[in-house]
Amino acid sequence: MARRILITGATSGIGLACARVFASHGDDLLIAGRRTTLLESVKVELTTEFGVRVDTIVLDVQQREDVVAKIKPAIEAFGGVDVLVNNAGLAQGLDDFQDSAVDDAVTMIDTNVKGLIYVTKEVLPFMIGQNSGHIVNMGSTAGIYAYPKGAVYCATKAAVKTLSDGIRMDTIATDIKVTTIQPGIVETDFSTVRFHGDKDRADSVYAGIDAIQPEDVADVVYYVTNQPKRLQISDVTIMANQQAAGFMVHKK
Repeated sequence: MARRILITGATSGIGLACARVFASHGDDLLIAGRRTTLLESVKVELTTEFGVRVDTIVLDVQQREDVVAKIKPAIEAFGGVDVLVNNAGLAQGLDDFQDSAVDDAVTMIDTNVKGLIYVTKEVLPFMIGQNSGHIVNMGSTAGIYAYPKGAVYCATKAAVKTLSDGIRMDTIATDIKVTTIQPGIVETDFSTVRFHGDKDRADSVYAGIDAIQPEDVADVVYYVTNQPKRLQISDVTIMANQQAAGFMVHKK
């Protein structure tokens, strides 16, 4: 029986890779993102290639009113939700804290922390009602190992880890599972966003290292959501082969 998978930030990078791997195994998808054209393109791709149902939500997780207005009706129209992948997230800037832009800090907190809270609060009642479900929150090695010039981003990803742990504790009487995925250096448009569109600077992040690919992370997400009812995987940390801790990488 096809499961019902809700993925935020599903139009590129890890979110898109997750959508593809779930669809390839016959699961139906409710995909959310800010870019209408890309959402429709992903929908066409997945329905054509895999024959699964794909519904879309044009959604900015930073906007509480947007999340409250759209998530519940979308889930009801979709017929429910079995897995939530809270993937929407970003970094802005790479500067010493004292030189960093407060606007960048606010954007990261609003997306990575508050957005996760908004979406999860709308989804949990459905999972509690059916006494089942799996919440997968996309953290980062940055939430384990802080690094210079990334204080606020690291703090937001540490918050993802502790939020996940707290939600797991608060729902312990149910059959809901909560997992934090903590990837290291993944080659996506993440750095392009961080550097406000500076592609050359973004490309330099991945130069000289065989970075994790979005599909690698998606495979792990699929794995943790396909374990027996008795088994819950609380955390998975994934790093590139030439990555030792957080921002510590060896470039050839």
